[in-house]
Amino acid sequence: MSLARRVIPCLDVKDGKVVKGVNFENLREMGDPVELARRYFAQGADELTFLDVTATVDGRATTYDVVRRTAEEVFIPLTVGGGVRTADDVARLLSVGADKVGVNSAAIARPDLVGEIADRFGAQVLVLSLDVTRAPGTASGFVVTTHGGRTLTTLDALEWAREAIERGAGELLVNSIDADGTRDGFDLELVGLMREISSVPVIASGGAGAAEHFAPAVHAGADAVLAASVFHSGQLTIGEVKDALAQDGIEVRR
Repeated sequence: MSLARRVIPCLDVKDGKVVKGVNFENLREMGDPVELARRYFAQGADELTFLDVTATVDGRATTYDVVRRTAEEVFIPLTVGGGVRTADDVARLLSVGADKVGVNSAAIARPDLVGEIADRFGAQVLVLSLDVTRAPGTASGFVVTTHGGRTLTTLDALEWAREAIERGAGELLVNSIDADGTRDGFDLELVGLMREISSVPVIASGGAGAAEHFAPAVHAGADAVLAASVFHSGQLTIGEVKDALAQDGIEVRR
């Protein structure tokens, strides 16, 4: 794993527009995805993540166009998730410019998908996206959800992450639904638990609201920190987050 920690803006896309809500609800438009991607590239983002928040239900033709247009102008790794059901879906996304592909609901429904993607394209292409919520009484206290956070499962988040890594997942994108959009800070307990069981990089997502929120997530075990609304609103720039990390003694790419 790289010593330098990555800062990743996340673009939640619906109907070709970037949207953001709180706890995955009450989505509001935040701008054009290609324009925002261009802005974050100029600011020094290490990677970009596109998540089609309704693709599992609605289909994903719009996302292919967004990915293609973004890849033509932005020259950093691009992860795309939402609605990926087969290895052929991954092939198509890679063909239009994605570097990595996130899988969530379809992998939970059919875990063999993880191995199929890893075997065909390599583990480095496969990001396991985990939309996690607290569930007192379960083994770890956390379970995963599907369909953009709409459907609660009884699948323990840590057990599923461990299994997916064994099957070939190359990275974990760990998003706390409880913290999502609240701007109260990352769920440090969740990040720490994922770090303990993971042999692959962990991306912390959900809850960033200030520059000082990012370093604690790294200290809890995150290899990368991901945020959305604080960047889309202009409250923070990528550079300001990297400055805050560096001031805390954390190595970042400049």
